[in-house]
Amino acid sequence: MNYDAIVIGGGIAGLTTAAFLAKDGHSTLLCEKEDKCGGLINTFERDGFVFDGGIRALENSGVIFPMLEQLGLDVEFVKNKISIGLEDRVIRIDTEENILDYQALLNEFYPDSKDEIGEIIVQIKKIMHYMDVQYGIKNPVFLDMKKDRDYMLKTILPWMVKYALTAPKISKLNEPVEEFLKHYTQNQSLLDIITQHFFHETPAFFALSYLTLYLDYYYPLGGTGKFIEKMVAFIENQHGMISTNTEIVAIDPDKKLVTDAQGGVHGYQMLIWAADQKSLYRFIDPERIADPKVKSAVTDRRALIDDKTGNDSVFTLFLALDLDKSYFASKASEHFFYTPLRTGQTAAGPIPGDVDRATIENWLEKFFALTTYEISCPVMRDSTLAPQGKTGLIVSVLFDYSLTKHIKEMGWYEDFKIFCEMCIINTLDASIYPGIKDVILQRFSSTPVTMAKVAGTTDGAITGWAFTNHPMPAESRLPRILNSIKTPVPGIVQAGQWTFSPSGLPVAILTGKLAADRVIKELKKAQ
Repeated sequence: MNYDAIVIGGGIAGLTTAAFLAKDGHSTLLCEKEDKCGGLINTFERDGFVFDGGIRALENSGVIFPMLEQLGLDVEFVKNKISIGLEDRVIRIDTEENILDYQALLNEFYPDSKDEIGEIIVQIKKIMHYMDVQYGIKNPVFLDMKKDRDYMLKTILPWMVKYALTAPKISKLNEPVEEFLKHYTQNQSLLDIITQHFFHETPAFFALSYLTLYLDYYYPLGGTGKFIEKMVAFIENQHGMISTNTEIVAIDPDKKLVTDAQGGVHGYQMLIWAADQKSLYRFIDPERIADPKVKSAVTDRRALIDDKTGNDSVFTLFLALDLDKSYFASKASEHFFYTPLRTGQTAAGPIPGDVDRATIENWLEKFFALTTYEISCPVMRDSTLAPQGKTGLIVSVLFDYSLTKHIKEMGWYEDFKIFCEMCIINTLDASIYPGIKDVILQRFSSTPVTMAKVAGTTDGAITGWAFTNHPMPAESRLPRILNSIKTPVPGIVQAGQWTFSPSGLPVAILTGKLAADRVIKELKKAQ
């Protein structure tokens, strides 16, 4: 069957594109390789406990709410509150003024670095102000020029002047955050505590803005997956087609055909690739492209990204606990970044390479004692998400895909998962949650290998390309984000986390909308 548009990938970028295409009346097919849409935004239930399998909460950034408003979707959200903890001290991030609490926390643990901490806080405040400008409005991409004319004139136009003055300042802060902070301190433990829960070589402007971004997180009642359910229902109500368990394995851009793993062939006028970018160029055979310029461009692009790596992945422990949520509420907020020791994870040493199991286990014990945990407690946001008097807890750490893959190839992957689970449990039991190991009803985990399989991302990445790639194989200048959806192949545009860096949920949605706008424009031209 032929469609105006085919969208490949049922994550939030693909769903956004499909929603706006279907809304505009275009025949649209969305193909998703898994049995349900959502990708890194999903919720699942096990024995009455509801867990979020991917992202823990949703960052608005002037994107999510305007997008839902334009689609006419009603998703019930609650504010997602965040805490930061170090050893036995916890602070809650409720306003931007809590940066002073963060400064006091750092001063308490690193008294010999108070002056350096003061200088770092000055820089963080400056970056927070820049981000307030960048994200402090409804993104213009989701505005209706006719309906929102007053907002455009009174808010957007003055903002554009502010942004024009701010953007160059942001671009100067593209240095990796740890290198940036070394201008102010050489205290490695302090550097670790500030930066170790960020991706490796995260740009300073992105990493140090998080105290502002934390205030813009929300949680859909029922779990993050409710957001996806609403998007899926909208597309289907607009007569869009969603085909799950449909993996695309070949693309013929000259004939405008895609072939799925079952042998099904589907025609399109426009194709939107909202999945892992390496797959796009793997599924196009350059030898079948007639235009020599396009053929050369596809070959060059494939070669460029061949050795590029995905960003950090995660190891996640899911716990069902015979313990009331009040216990956890007394410790911290429902979304909690916790570091058990002030030492910093550099002390664990570098990630082990091709070494024996005993050496890896020794490193893992040190790593899990020193790293920073992202802890999420769904039932603290929504009391229906766990049985009465019980709690589901999600505990994640950034973790290396290559090490996990190596362990799997060595043949002790399942033992590795159990070993990591126990390291995490013992660490939390000995620090912030004493007694937790005695109330576990069930536990299970996911690894970077799981993420690669389920989400279909290079290296199990959770936010697109690694910042360590040089050159970065994606557009990274926000004023030029319109370029991010382009591909060298006529009739194909792209969307999602592989199109722009730094990426995340807002970027995935934003590029999804930009892709839809471009396709709608091209389809109108072809009429």
